[in-house]
Amino acid sequence: MYDVKIAADDTATMYRDLDSALRGLVGGESDAIANMANAAALLWETLPDINWVGFYRNVDGELVLGPFQGRPACIRIPFGSGVCGTAAATRQVQRIDDVDAFPGHIACDSASASELVVPLIRDGELLGVLDIDSPTPARFSEEDEAGCVRLAEILVGAF
Repeated sequence: MYDVKIAADDTATMYRDLDSALRGLVGGESDAIANMANAAALLWETLPDINWVGFYRNVDGELVLGPFQGRPACIRIPFGSGVCGTAAATRQVQRIDDVDAFPGHIACDSASASELVVPLIRDGELLGVLDIDSPTPARFSEEDEAGCVRLAEILVGAF
């Protein structure tokens, strides 16, 4: 059993500690689903002010729901649709301050106000995306983006 409790006074320390904890959780495990499940649980327990965190996997050119924490979610998202589909199609991080202003936003949870989506790419192949939602507008900073990009890199290396 893992008992990981990260309580940091600042964002930089929190992401440094998340980095270390995630490395410990996925170290030596090659199963992508298991690693995504533990990563979602770790982020859910650690990140303040979020209402959903999880993964969508690239299955035959479509995003399919993977391990997550939060309310039930959309199961399939076409590339190019919504924030996750845009991240998948462009292979670019999407940090959205106001999801209601995002063209084509898919509202899986009406409580979500802002969103951060990080593509998971290995050797040029899109494996999926890490998706984090918050009920607070403009919740995610550049520091959050950089920290989550580093966490995604750890995960991709473990798959």
